[in-house]
Amino acid sequence: MAEFLTDINTIRERARAEIGKGPITDAYGADLERVIQVCNEALATELVCVLRYKRHYYTASGIQAESVAQEFLEHAGEEQEHADKLAARIVQLGGAPDFDPDTLSGRSHSQYDASLGLKEMIKEDLVAERVAIASYTEIIQWLGDKDVTTRRVFEELLAKEEEHADDLKSLLERVPT
Repeated sequence: MAEFLTDINTIRERARAEIGKGPITDAYGADLERVIQVCNEALATELVCVLRYKRHYYTASGIQAESVAQEFLEHAGEEQEHADKLAARIVQLGGAPDFDPDTLSGRSHSQYDASLGLKEMIKEDLVAERVAIASYTEIIQWLGDKDVTTRRVFEELLAKEEEHADDLKSLLERVPT
C-alpha cells in the first residue's frame, strides 16, 4: 500500500489555513480558472440544447410528431438537469455560473435551430448531441486526473448525450422523408 505523499499533520494544517478555498486544496491539479470557463461553455451548450429541444417540442407537426415531440421534451428536461449539475459544480469550484442570455449562443458548442420539418429537427438535434459528445470526450481527456470530480460530471453528461444521440438516430430512421 502506498504511503501519503504529504504528512497528515501538514495536510491538516493546510486545510485549516486555507479554509476559504472550500474544496480546492493543494492536491487540485487543474487550471481552476480554465476549468470554470470550460464548465461555463458547457453550461451554455446545455442551455442552448434546452431551448432548441423546447422549440422543437412545441413546433413539431406531422403524422409522427406526437411521439417525436415527447422525446424532444424528455431530452429538454435532461439537458436542464445537465445545466443544473454544471452550474452547481461551477459554484463549488468558486466560480459564477454564466446564464447571460446576451452571450449564451456565442459560448455554446452547439447551435440553436429553428427548423420546421420533423426530420430536420431530429437531424439538427442529432448534430448537436454529436458536438456535445465530441466536446465532452475532449474535456474528459483534458481533465484526466487533475480534477476527478469535474471529470466525473462530464462522464455522466457524456453517457446521457450518447443515449440521446442513439435515441435520435433511431427516430431519424423511423421518420419518413
